[in-house]
Amino acid sequence: MAMKYRVLADRLREDLIRGSGQRGCKLPTELELTQQYQLSRQTVRHALQLLEEEGLIQRRQGSGSYTTGLLPGTAPRQIAVVTSFLDDYIFPGILHDTSEVFSRQGYSTAVYATENQVSAEREILLRLLEEPVSGLLVEGSKTALPTPNADLYQRLRQAGTPMVFLHGAYSELGRTPCVADDNYGGGYRLGRYLTDRGHREIAGIFKSDDIQGPQRYHGAVSAMRDGGLTIRDSRFAWYDTEDRRRLMEERGSRLLEDFLQKRLERATAVICYNDEIAFHLIRALLASGRKVPEEVAVVSFDNSYLSQISPVPITSLSHRSHMGQEAAEQMLRLLRGEPAHSKNLEWELVVRNSG
Repeated sequence: MAMKYRVLADRLREDLIRGSGQRGCKLPTELELTQQYQLSRQTVRHALQLLEEEGLIQRRQGSGSYTTGLLPGTAPRQIAVVTSFLDDYIFPGILHDTSEVFSRQGYSTAVYATENQVSAEREILLRLLEEPVSGLLVEGSKTALPTPNADLYQRLRQAGTPMVFLHGAYSELGRTPCVADDNYGGGYRLGRYLTDRGHREIAGIFKSDDIQGPQRYHGAVSAMRDGGLTIRDSRFAWYDTEDRRRLMEERGSRLLEDFLQKRLERATAVICYNDEIAFHLIRALLASGRKVPEEVAVVSFDNSYLSQISPVPITSLSHRSHMGQEAAEQMLRLLRGEPAHSKNLEWELVVRNSG
């Protein structure tokens, strides 16, 4: 004879099929199921745990159990990972870490790329509404700007899809868990590093449409202010996703040419948004006849392979923690019905030859 909790699980599966896989519907409470089927509380919990492991329901601490929209026999234990660029130098490490954590718990990953375009992000979110997944790990598109896709994120949230953001979250979505770097702290550390080394005229290049850019800029200029330096707006250049695309496609870059001609002036150091822009800046500086770091020091974020293969190895902030692992663990907390927490991960400075 089948164990009682399996019999109850079978009955609840039949109820899900009759409900045609609607998402976000609340199941009867444990007490109500106990009374309805004349079973012990432990038996009911065991049955609900079985359905949760199959991806059919999601249990939320203090709230109850809700349908995921998946039907018996079709429920993939799958996490959607949405990123900006598949070819971004830091993404392979993040994907490796998330996939490793999820696979240990029996989840697969489906990877999507938005190219940092809100239109592509919208298409992906619409697809995920039609083809439900167990959870959504997402790097938002143009997170420094208001998102037109808040409505779809709200629909996913209402349907019970757990969400964790990477690098930065949209302000419109309130307290959605986000695992990010301490970008303000990193910017401050680089600014302080340069001022401590005697630099009094500092320039910068930052990305404008992703939230990390303004945060890193804020930290850098705060350190300059605290060090008694004059902050000159003319010394700071901003670039967006389209500027980055052109930089990747062209050998020369108007962005960097304009920076060297109009922004750098008498600056003796430059804080770069990341290793990618620092790598190209160093090449442009050397091509123009300037010496790095003797005439212009360059520092940046990410400590990627680009910081090592640069013509002048780059002093760069390294990710002390594995962001992908941290984000995946927060997602697993949500899948278990536990509260997840936002985290700002600290940096570690790796000093090389560029500054």
